[in-house]
Amino acid sequence: MKKIILTVCALLTIISCDVLDAEPQSSIEASEAFKTKKDIDKGILGAYASFQSLSYYGRTFYLFSDLSADNLSHPLAATAAVYAEVNNNNILPENGSVSGIWSLAYDGINVANNVVQKVPTIEGMTSEEQDKALAELYFIRALNHFNLLNYFGGVPIKLEPTIGVGNLDAPRNTVGEVYAQIIDDLTFAADKLTSSGNKTRASKFAAKALLARVYLYQKDYPKAIAMATDVIKNGNYSLLTNYRDVFTDESSESIFEIFFSQLERNRIAEYNFPTSLNGRREVEPSADLVSSYQTGDARFNASLAFAGTNAYAIKYDDLSLGADNVIVLRLADMYLIRAEAEANLPTVNDQAVRDDINKIRNRANLGSTSETSVSKLVRIIENERRFEFAFEGHRWFDLVRTNRATAVLPNVKSINQTLFPIPLDEILTNNDPGMVQNPGY
Repeated sequence: MKKIILTVCALLTIISCDVLDAEPQSSIEASEAFKTKKDIDKGILGAYASFQSLSYYGRTFYLFSDLSADNLSHPLAATAAVYAEVNNNNILPENGSVSGIWSLAYDGINVANNVVQKVPTIEGMTSEEQDKALAELYFIRALNHFNLLNYFGGVPIKLEPTIGVGNLDAPRNTVGEVYAQIIDDLTFAADKLTSSGNKTRASKFAAKALLARVYLYQKDYPKAIAMATDVIKNGNYSLLTNYRDVFTDESSESIFEIFFSQLERNRIAEYNFPTSLNGRREVEPSADLVSSYQTGDARFNASLAFAGTNAYAIKYDDLSLGADNVIVLRLADMYLIRAEAEANLPTVNDQAVRDDINKIRNRANLGSTSETSVSKLVRIIENERRFEFAFEGHRWFDLVRTNRATAVLPNVKSINQTLFPIPLDEILTNNDPGMVQNPGY
């Protein structure tokens, strides 16, 4: 599709390794930044802008989930030491790329909170317009909190903006408290948002799809099934016949994706592609992944290319511009979420589980499974998720949330290694006694 170039000024963007830092002197006063409905929309776009950072969906966030698992490796000739730490599951608290994930997620939360505070003050906004604006901001806030939760465990919940020098320090909330806030935000978003043809902004079904994932991670299987089913039946999305077409911007399978252009570029291809093609090759597909695809799996050639005998990932392949959007939610995930949730119910409808698995396998040109053992179906789902979402940032989270990381990954020998360290700068600058480091660091 033709890209629409969009420049966004993040009106109150705050870049810091602390949860929330003091407002920079060059920023616009909040009272001056938001006066009209158009200003609110600009503020919402500014909250999305944090997702585009190279430390976030622009590169690091997705690569680290596959690199810390068994889908990607760090080549011997590569130069990024912070990537080697993640590959070896021996991460130092001062790892700058891990710190970047933390700070950019909280940056996005803080921008969203600043705009949330201003929505009720705008003259001329109807209650419906206010609810829609708040719903979109709550979706952004929920996605950021969810991403932080999955890498770091219980993290500070931030619902108020930081402007000036107050409200900087915050304790860690429990995992359960963070989940509860995420669900509250997404439930509001799902209720107040509408369906939308613009897949780079939150919609009703984007909120429901993220809720399906959240409920699965939380092991609330009936709710995961209900949300995934709602998206499948009512969201007007469709599985594409050609798997490679999924990664065309805003395809019929995509539910929500992060916008990139030649002005707001990502560097995913640059870090995947070999040096012979002008890439950096800081990561490469693991030999285990490459050898594990079944013969005839259409996802193999749609996900991998070769420079000589060296494989590299090609789902995001715009090396020159970095302008391909990055998918966060898509329909295939809803089928596999529903299958996994069904397989974990006290009474399992194994035919329903097989039907959802086979939707994904058949699209990949693989034969249907006829497996009846529930435990084996669970492993089939795990494998299908590995191949279906290779290089899309799911693998580490899938193994950790199912308590499979120590069994599957040779470099993960302790449960302590299944959480990333809280960045050292945050530990040093956050003076709340409740901000403590994860065990083992």
